[in-house]
Amino acid sequence: MRNPDLWDALATAIIRQVIRAGQARLMYQRFSAAFGESVTRDGNRLRAFPAPETVLAVSDAEYARLGMAFKRRPLRAAAEAFLDLGDKWASLPPTDLVTEVQSVHRIGPWTAGAAVADHTGDFSRYPCGDLAVRTYAAQAAPGLAWPDSEPEFAARWKRCTTTPRELSTLTVLTLALGGRRAQEYAPD
Repeated sequence: MRNPDLWDALATAIIRQVIRAGQARLMYQRFSAAFGESVTRDGNRLRAFPAPETVLAVSDAEYARLGMAFKRRPLRAAAEAFLDLGDKWASLPPTDLVTEVQSVHRIGPWTAGAAVADHTGDFSRYPCGDLAVRTYAAQAAPGLAWPDSEPEFAARWKRCTTTPRELSTLTVLTLALGGRRAQEYAPD
C-alpha cells in the first residue's frame, strides 16, 4: 500500500525526523485533530493532516502548545515548497523526487527517502539503515549478528535481497510487522 497524498507523506516523514515512531504518531494525530479537515468514512470521523496553506497559517504559539515547535520550521518550509513545486514533484520519477525534495531546508536523505517510499509504495527507497528497521530485524532474527552502525546494517540488509522489489518487500514487512510481532508469524 502507498500513501497517494505526496503532501501527507512528506509531512509524516518530517514529523518522524529524529523522534521515536510512537511519539511522531501522537504529534501527527494531535496536529491533525487541531487543524485537519474532518473526514467521515463508514461512520468513523477522522481528521486528515492539515493542508499546506493551513500549516503556514498555524501560529508559533499553537505549534508550541501542541509540542511541535521543533517541527514548525521544516513543516512550513515544506508547505511553501509544496505549494510552489507540488505539481512538478507529482510528475517526477521516484529517484528524481528524492533529489528534488532534498532542496527544501531541513529535508535530508532520510526524510526524502521515507516520504518517497511512503508515497510510491517502493520501500527499496526507504532508508533501510533506520533504527526501526535495525531494531525490528534484530528482534525478528535474534540469532543473526546484525551490524550496529547504520551504514553497515544498510549494506548487509541490501545484500539479503537480490532485487529492489525484494528489498522493498523485506523492508515494508519488517516495518509493518515489527520484530516481536513478526516472530508470531515465523514458521517453526
